[in-house]
Amino acid sequence: MTPFNLRIITPDKVFFKGEIEKIIVRTTVGDKGILAKHEPYIAALPIGTMKIMIKGNYRIAAISPGTINVGENGDTVVIVQSCEFSDEIDVSRAKIAKKAAEERLSDEGVSIVDHDIAEFKLKRALNRLDAANYK
Repeated sequence: MTPFNLRIITPDKVFFKGEIEKIIVRTTVGDKGILAKHEPYIAALPIGTMKIMIKGNYRIAAISPGTINVGENGDTVVIVQSCEFSDEIDVSRAKIAKKAAEERLSDEGVSIVDHDIAEFKLKRALNRLDAANYK
C-alpha cells in the first residue's frame, strides 16, 4: 500500500507523526477507512478506537472526541482530546476510573452536570479497557 502522512494531535502534544498505510476510524456517522490519495474529508469523532496500519501492522488507539481531516494532498490530521495506543494503556488506572464513575452515577443526589461528567468518564474508561483488550 502507498504510505501517506498522519499526525495525531492532543491538547498537550503531537501524539503521533509519521507515515502510515491505512487508518480506520469510527465517525459520528459510521466507520471510515482512509488510504493514500483519499479525497478531502472531515468528520467528527466520538469516544472510540482507531486502527492505524504502520508498515503492514495495525496499532489500536483509544481516543476521546475530536475530528479527522484529510487534506487535498491526502495528508491526514486527527485532533482529539486524548489518545493512547492500546499496549500503553494503564489498565488498573482505567479500572479505577470506571469504578469511580459508576459510583458517581449511582449517587442520586448528583447534579445533572456532574452526572454528565461521570457518564463521559465512564465511557472513556470503558473505551480504554476495550482498546487494551482488543485482539
